[in-house]
Amino acid sequence: MNAKQTIEAGKAILGIEFGSTRIKAVLIDEQNKPIAQGAHEWENQLKDGLWTYSIDAVWGGLQDCYADLRNDVKRQYDCEIESLAAIGFSAMMHGYMAFDAEQQLLVPFRTWRNTNTGAAAAELSELFQYNIPLRWSISHLYQCILDNEAHVSAIKYLTTLAGYVHWQLTGEFVLGVGDASGMLPVDPQTKTYDATMVEKFNQLVAPKGFSWKLLDILPRVLVAGENAGSLTAEGAKRLDPSGHLKAGIPLCPPEGDAGTGMVATNAVKQRTGNVSAGTSSFSMIVLEKPLSKPYEKIDMVTTPDGSLVAMVHCNNCTSDLNAWVNLFREYQQLLGVPVDMNEVFSKLYNHALEGDADCGGLISYNYISGEPVTGLSEGCPLFVRSANDKFTLANFMRAHLHAAVGVLKIGNDILFKQEKVEVDRITGHGGLFKTKGVGQRILAAALNSPISVMETAGEGGAWGIALLAAYLTNGKSQSLADYLEQVVFAGNTGVEIAPTPEDVAGFDRYIQNYMAALPAEQAAVESKK
Repeated sequence: MNAKQTIEAGKAILGIEFGSTRIKAVLIDEQNKPIAQGAHEWENQLKDGLWTYSIDAVWGGLQDCYADLRNDVKRQYDCEIESLAAIGFSAMMHGYMAFDAEQQLLVPFRTWRNTNTGAAAAELSELFQYNIPLRWSISHLYQCILDNEAHVSAIKYLTTLAGYVHWQLTGEFVLGVGDASGMLPVDPQTKTYDATMVEKFNQLVAPKGFSWKLLDILPRVLVAGENAGSLTAEGAKRLDPSGHLKAGIPLCPPEGDAGTGMVATNAVKQRTGNVSAGTSSFSMIVLEKPLSKPYEKIDMVTTPDGSLVAMVHCNNCTSDLNAWVNLFREYQQLLGVPVDMNEVFSKLYNHALEGDADCGGLISYNYISGEPVTGLSEGCPLFVRSANDKFTLANFMRAHLHAAVGVLKIGNDILFKQEKVEVDRITGHGGLFKTKGVGQRILAAALNSPISVMETAGEGGAWGIALLAAYLTNGKSQSLADYLEQVVFAGNTGVEIAPTPEDVAGFDRYIQNYMAALPAEQAAVESKK
């Protein structure tokens, strides 16, 4: 069956992911290959000191993204999407979306990027004896309680962005286990919220006299392959205002972008891992056993099928790097030279590899926003050098590339050097890897591990959630790991780059300099307040 026939027969599968700067839709065929896509650009706003996206932006963006997909289908195949075999939604994990009994948002959506929850996260980490990050939903909820925010008593539903969109389109208040593990810790045995922690939280807030208990307001947890409801008539109209899309299409559990990244890189099996490097970055290493103790720099989440994962999450990655590259674009324009941004990135990135392995002593802090791993509640991008450092273009660009994954290295050094975690394969995906071989080599040096990149890695999380929707309909007789390994990827592990001893030693020196000069970044942040 060709792509046109697949679409007309209603056998195509749709995945949509809400990323930090883009909402992306990917349509796949019965062989899990992308056959059409759509996109919508969007940006968060800083309102009243908190990062948010408006509800209008969520729905307007979703509808525009789907309309863009429809147009791509019409352009390529001259047909209309009437029905689908399955749909999946994913989005940025964590954050805070609280609703009342009428399903009205009580306060603006607070995204993963906010770092105002330090007091709550610290107290809960101590209470649970488990690292509770600033961005997790439970941290946001408890911070609202500590701050005596009036809306808390009216909460009826608390969910993530992916859970919200899914809920509104299906009527099912559910969440995939991976995304749920970013709301509250999940027990890998029961594959739902940790019962002991739920009880401790209820006891902690009992004196407040709220009408709800924690499980009353959290979504029901589902694992990959479980039915998560179907598209309602109202949901179909909301997704596709043109009226072509029919109701009744099954949906897989909504997931977070970390989970879809694992799926898109075939990294849900134990001893595998992946690194997503774009606006933010995070690494996911699927563990064979729990870590020996909690670490503030490492978050414990799960794969979409419930295996334990050590996650190092960094709020900043390529935004500052892109800003510097844009300066070179402006310079070219000033000279009257035609600009091809792909060429600008390629030239600068590849030239960086000619720099010194330790960047000649140059240091960059890429903190557009706060960075919890290094203890910064707010950000202030900063470039640091001494008079004796080797200030060349190659070292300058290499320092910014190192900065993009530097904080990621700090967290992963705990896993590999202290906990002696072993991995068979780490796969990279995201914007950092678009210039062939460069980001891959830098990351290999940072983690002192071979890094693979697949041709399909550029498809990203929208493809990953489409694969989870395909697993819902096609993978009943196999585990998710086996389905990905045997059916989707069929043994393809991508192109691998191993680190050189020189690069590894150079990155270690860079991080030593980075940590030594961190007080300068802290002072810069203070000076901007």
